[in-house]
Amino acid sequence: AKEQRILVCTDVASRGLDVPSVDLVVNYDIPKNSKDYIHRVGRTARAGRSGRAVTMVTQYDVELFQRVEHFLGKKLEEFTELVDAKVKASHERVLEALRSTELELREQDEGTSERAVKRKMHQQKSRGKKGRRR
Repeated sequence: AKEQRILVCTDVASRGLDVPSVDLVVNYDIPKNSKDYIHRVGRTARAGRSGRAVTMVTQYDVELFQRVEHFLGKKLEEFTELVDAKVKASHERVLEALRSTELELREQDEGTSERAVKRKMHQQKSRGKKGRRR
């Protein structure tokens, strides 16, 4: 199996990083400046090597993405190699982690509430005892 070197980029990685042997650049967001996009994807395909760049585009990024395409003077191809089953499996793992976290938080909240009630009852008992001593 061939080893893949993947770099996930944000604006921190637009300039100044020298990361050798990157096969794939994943743009987590689209830079506001089209030149920064070029610098990001330029982290791959260095020294005559081939490489790929994938950019995550949401409905909020379309205008920025179109600016990049206009700057490049070409339309970028859509990445369609994702397999639905893999995406669904990952989504299920994320949902399960979310459910587990929510359950833990709920249990912590309930524990905190129970301790608060016990503390309040203890304080009331203590006040009652103090009142009898006088």
